[in-house]
Amino acid sequence: MNSTLKKFGYPDSIINSYQYWTVLLRPQQVTLGSLILGINDESTRFSDLSTDAMVELATVVKHIEKVLTDCFSYNKINYLMLMMVDPHVHFHVIPRYETTRKFDTTEAPDSGWPGPPDLGKSAELTQQQHTQLLNYLRENWVAYR
Repeated sequence: MNSTLKKFGYPDSIINSYQYWTVLLRPQQVTLGSLILGINDESTRFSDLSTDAMVELATVVKHIEKVLTDCFSYNKINYLMLMMVDPHVHFHVIPRYETTRKFDTTEAPDSGWPGPPDLGKSAELTQQQHTQLLNYLRENWVAYR
């Protein structure tokens, strides 16, 4: 696995893996359900991806949007391909919410709504809540394994 996925908690933060892509729970929850969608190989340019990886990407995006809709009823979703620090192809998947969402006992507002996501802010989840969120998303991904 590449160093970018490892930086975002691979393998402990895996929600689901595919042949070419892995979906991870983002360590900092910019909004509730924030994810990392990363390529499994060493590609550092979007244009380097194989046709098969691009085809699978469409399937993975459908799974992401279905699960996040079912779990949190997001209003919009942002896929940010920043790759400024972490070199391998990956997206920060940020579900967007017009109103505050709650997970366990934590209120999780979308500080940037309706503008761009505020990547400098995140929901304050305890390690236990983060683990609960990870397990909740894994359970809801079961149809896509």
